[in-house]
Amino acid sequence: MNTKQSVIFQILHGPLWAQVMVAMVTGVTLGFLLSPSGGNLVSPEAAFQIAPWIALPGNLFLAMIKMVVIPLVMTSIILGIAASHNLDFLKKVAIRIVPYFILTTVVATTIGISLALLVEPGRYISAELVQAIMAAAPPTEVEPIPGMPLHQRLVALIPANPEQSQLDQDMLAVVILAIFYGVAMAAIPKESAEHGLGFARTVQEVALKVVSWAMRLAPLAVFGLLCDITIRVGLDAITGMAFYVLTVLGGLLGLVVFYLILVSILGKKSPAEFLTAAREAQVLAFSTSSSAAVIPLSMKTAEERLGVRPSIAKFIVPLGATVNMDGTALYQVCAAVFLTQVFGVDLTLAQLVTLAATTVGASIGAPSTPGVGIVILATILVGIGVPPAGIALIIGVDRILDMSRTAVNVTGDLTACVIMNRWLRGEAGLGEETRDAPNTLAAAELS
Repeated sequence: MNTKQSVIFQILHGPLWAQVMVAMVTGVTLGFLLSPSGGNLVSPEAAFQIAPWIALPGNLFLAMIKMVVIPLVMTSIILGIAASHNLDFLKKVAIRIVPYFILTTVVATTIGISLALLVEPGRYISAELVQAIMAAAPPTEVEPIPGMPLHQRLVALIPANPEQSQLDQDMLAVVILAIFYGVAMAAIPKESAEHGLGFARTVQEVALKVVSWAMRLAPLAVFGLLCDITIRVGLDAITGMAFYVLTVLGGLLGLVVFYLILVSILGKKSPAEFLTAAREAQVLAFSTSSSAAVIPLSMKTAEERLGVRPSIAKFIVPLGATVNMDGTALYQVCAAVFLTQVFGVDLTLAQLVTLAATTVGASIGAPSTPGVGIVILATILVGIGVPPAGIALIIGVDRILDMSRTAVNVTGDLTACVIMNRWLRGEAGLGEETRDAPNTLAAAELS
């Protein structure tokens, strides 16, 4: 085997993160060569016809993950809660994790608003660019979410129709339903719950097996998705919005630094060790823009590489993928402030606080799928006086930011696992039978 063949063999059989990185580079390169605003190797019509077929493996990958994400999330949370039959342990986890998630989200929105007000990226957008993009954008109407009294909002949190919640992919409702089932199973005698727990373990293993099949497509999926994005968006959109993009990326980087400080001080773990262990999950999250797609790998990373107990990893990772969306919250407030600067909307301190609170609420329970942040942002803009069509100004660069904030979301979930694992190190959690259970994902040899 010559040197060239040896290098190719090492890439094809190397770690998942290395395969994904190679796929990212080759996908962007080919996309640039085919893009009308890049190499223009083919006509624009041909490029846009080719793009969906190149993206096909990526869309199949995301569809397979979406197919099993609800049973995977439900069974992981139920097992994480119920397998211990220790209600005191559950109370201690809940008392700590809920304020922790709220606090980190508040910090994320504070970083986003502060950085946007400091840099003022909206000042660097010319009126001609705004007019050109707005003229080219199709008419957009976003209906504001109707107001609902607080008592009705609290009642609406309970999934009265679980089947409809699953059909609607309402992940917050699914998580709440799983928490109720898990707590109820932990409260009944262990002998009575054993059949239900056995069924949940079987469903989880089946879901993980499907995920392991999907993961074989991961490098090809990343190549196709990024190639498709680059063909459609090109690099001009990114360079034209450079200050805005750099502002958001700077905020996300600041949030990661905040996580590393928490890992070091509260988790008593080296930041370098943490980043090395989290690398694969971060790269996959970045390349797929889907927190849901990374749930199995995140749980595997937390348990096997960060030393987190299964009881904590199986509960916090699926829960965090739904309610702990710090990167998304930071992006939304930063983008909202940017658009107010572009359109000359002055926000008072009270409006900024309201914006932050709205963003925190909107980010909780947001579907962990690509592009959801832009949909939530469109709704938020209605309430602060920015034309919803202003979304057209940032949608061209949204994908690269979507990828980045998803990687940060996953980093936040792993950070929470490390911290909670240390805070609860003396507590009895998941039974040893679950710790020793076969790990279907591990068997897929993703590392």
